[in-house]
Amino acid sequence: MCASAARRFAANAAHELRTPVAVQRAAAEIGLAGEPDAHKVARIRAKLIAVADDSERIIEGLLLLAASEQGLERREPVAVHEVAREAVAALGGEAKERSVTVTVHAGPLTVPGDAVLLDRLLHNLVANGIRHNVPHGRVEVRTGPDGITVSNTGPEIPPDTVHVLFEPFRRLTQRHRHAPGEGAGLGMSIVAAIARAHGGTTRAYANGEGGGLTVRVTFPGDP
Repeated sequence: MCASAARRFAANAAHELRTPVAVQRAAAEIGLAGEPDAHKVARIRAKLIAVADDSERIIEGLLLLAASEQGLERREPVAVHEVAREAVAALGGEAKERSVTVTVHAGPLTVPGDAVLLDRLLHNLVANGIRHNVPHGRVEVRTGPDGITVSNTGPEIPPDTVHVLFEPFRRLTQRHRHAPGEGAGLGMSIVAAIARAHGGTTRAYANGEGGGLTVRVTFPGDP
């Protein structure tokens, strides 16, 4: 990472971590000022817990990103096709809530690597496809000799902005409020870092007409 990119990353990380702290302080100092009734206390308590959860997700994402960039200490054969099935199953409830249909075509794919990191890679790809979609949209997950491919419907993406998705804390659209289930902008950068740790590459393509994105992860030895 060049010096300017490192400075931008540090500034963005600091901003993302300061924001929930500021919200927590305001909720505690303003929301609990005076003698609030039980209903207001319960509402502020729920807000504080939600913001704390957001902070925890950001910190976990930063730690995972750092661990991925350090490389792998040991490798073992990982059945990525099974990991893909598990990731789709784990996110089934969220997909249903968002009226998104997820299909998986799990062709055999075994990668020497870290099972926990590869699970996070699949989880992030599928979650991204579900969350950045449209009602009654689709996500298709494929594994096989040519690697992992996750394609989703969704808003149309200008092809020249796709690279932004892999930069930490960068989003295609400015975030004005933190929506439920929205990440900190680390998901795809973690995918790319985990792929690199396994000697692989990550490429993304805007689907053009009809909208959405296709992401492909290949590993050494893939066609």
